[in-house]
Formats: sequence, C-alpha cells, structure tokens
Amino acid sequence: MIAAVAAQEVCPMSSPITRLGLMFAACLALALPARAQSPAFDVWPGAAPGSEHATQVEVASPFPTGAFQVVRNVTRPTLQVFQPAPGTATGAAVIVAPGGGFRFLTMQAEGVDVARALTAHGITVFVLKYRTIETPVDDRQLWREFFVFMAQASARGGELNLDDAAAPGVEDGLQALALVRSRAADWGVDPAKVGMIGFSAGARVTAGALLAPDAAARPAFAGLIYGAAFNDAPVPTDLPPVFLAVAGDDKLAAPTVLRFYQAASRGTRQPELHVYAKGGHGFGMNHQGTSSDFWIDDLLNWLTVQDLARP
Repeated sequence: MIAAVAAQEVCPMSSPITRLGLMFAACLALALPARAQSPAFDVWPGAAPGSEHATQVEVASPFPTGAFQVVRNVTRPTLQVFQPAPGTATGAAVIVAPGGGFRFLTMQAEGVDVARALTAHGITVFVLKYRTIETPVDDRQLWREFFVFMAQASARGGELNLDDAAAPGVEDGLQALALVRSRAADWGVDPAKVGMIGFSAGARVTAGALLAPDAAARPAFAGLIYGAAFNDAPVPTDLPPVFLAVAGDDKLAAPTVLRFYQAASRGTRQPELHVYAKGGHGFGMNHQGTSSDFWIDDLLNWLTVQDLARP
C-alpha cells in the first residue's frame, strides 16, 4: 500500500514504530484532498480558557503519503457550518469532531465529507476544529512520535490516560453545543435536537460531552465512531440515544467501544452498536471495499428512525 511505503520512509519497516500505524495510515491515505469549505467562526468569544498564552502556531501538515493534509497545533477552536438545501432541513444539527490522536485533526474524511453526507439528508452540520496538544515543528518528528503513540495505544487496547490531552477538546465540544443551541434560530435548528458525532480522539471528545455531569449540557444524541471513553469513565443511566460503530479488526478502539456499549446498555435507553468485520482504525468516509464503507448508511438509517434525518 502507498501508506505503508510512506510510513517506511518515516520509520524503517524493521522498526516497531512502523508496524504500529500502518493500518491507520492505510485508511487515512484514501482521504480526498481538501475542498473549499464554509467560513469558520470562533467557538469562544475570546481566547479559549487555558490557551490565553499559547505560543504554538497552527499549521497544516501533509500526511506521509502526501495524499491529504491535517491541521495541528490548534489553539483557536472554530466551527464550520454546512446547511442542507432550502426546504429540506429537519431541524436537527450535529457537531462533528474529527480524530487525530489529539495531535492533529483529519478535517476532510472525518469532517467535511461527513458534513456533506449528513446535509444531504436534512441535517445541519458544524465541523469542530478543537484544540490539540503542541506537536514538533518538524513534520517527520511529528509522524515518528504519532506512530509511537499509536503503537502504545493499540498494544494497550486503547487504555491510555488521555484525560489531560482530551480536556481542552471536551471543553470546546461543550462550548460548541452551548453556542449552537444559543444561536439555533440563526440556522433554523431546534435547540433540543443538537447532537454530536466524533471519530477516534474526536469520539473521546464526544464521549466527554456525553458524560458531562450536567445532563442539560450533553448532546441530544451522539455517535461514537471507532472511539469512546478510553478510561472507563462512569456512564450515566440516563444517556440520550447513542450510535456506536467500529471495525472488529481495530485493536485500538474495538475494546473500548465494546466496553462502552456494555456499560451504556445498563441504562434506560439501549445504544445501537455496529461492529464491521474489517476496516481498521480511521476508516472515516474512505472506501476500502469492506463493510465498514457503509457505516454512514447505518448512521443515517438510525438517525431517520430517531426522526432526525430524512430517509
């Protein structure tokens, strides 16, 4: 695979660092180049709390394959709005949180492409660019460190203490929910139908919002795509509707997603779980010829049953 070749250039194939992220890299390498996006607006009225004195500079970096770019060193969270065609809106809205191990954000295959699929079914979408941890200026060093992180996470079945890395993103997610609800009339959105969907690290951000102590601050519905609460945080019994999707061969996320499903199933509302035989980690809106290619159809069917999407 092209992704494997690129990863070998960053780290020799004999190194365990290379083997850690090849499946992840192969999936992400299929992402489309960035397209023109809607204007973005700030999540916070001023500097995000805790980032007032941040010195890192936000940059876009190419993935080792060169097939797409990621955004990293984010200190200024933003939302990009994508609206359905006039006369087709259901009143539902979704905040989409891309993944990237809290080191970068995969804004296309786990953001913009998802937004386009959902708006086609009447849902207003806000793609969240949340804060990430500071990463090295040098791209090669970035990917070496990222592959090491992925290897460690996979070896431990996702059981890494990521609370500190996730905390700013969770704050951004909760603020984004509050902001969209407060301005719901601007976009023709029902404030009682604002949900959140996250991918990988973005699913951890979504889970953080879903498990917020204040039930009123939680999303009205949530989608956790190949990710969840990594450290088995207590799951409330009164969760809103939850959709879970993961590939069975995803050693990083499958264990945590299944544990989250079991914990959430003890509540008053049964979550929906889809486990695809193959797809690896990070399949997003990419097409690999596996059943995970159709997760978005399953999500849309679920949203339709919830009366949130048009058939």
